[in-house]
Amino acid sequence: MKLVEFALILTGVLLNAFAQLFLKAGARSIGHFEFSIANIPTIGWQVATNLPIIGGLSCYVISVVVWILALSRVEVSMAYPMLSIGYVVNAALAYFLFQEAVTPMRLAGIAVIIVGVVIVARS
Repeated sequence: MKLVEFALILTGVLLNAFAQLFLKAGARSIGHFEFSIANIPTIGWQVATNLPIIGGLSCYVISVVVWILALSRVEVSMAYPMLSIGYVVNAALAYFLFQEAVTPMRLAGIAVIIVGVVIVARS
């Protein structure tokens, strides 16, 4: 895999991971809510005007464009497993940003993911 191809894949993966983190931050700022027809206007407005959620959705849009560029250059059987890097990034950043638990079992799973990505990248 060439450096440009890897850079496109990594950029798409990181944008996707950051989208999740922005959406989590936005959801935290809105707080827990029950989904019902009665609160659609209120919650809808809160979601539509929430900057982290807007940022997360923007990251998704850009990541799709970058991903299409990557897929035009790399086999999907090579590119798609690289999305797993996002799990590693999200787990680490969720730990630091949101104080989410990273248990030994999760760390073992992350290690397996990293090994898998390395194997796919080297194939």
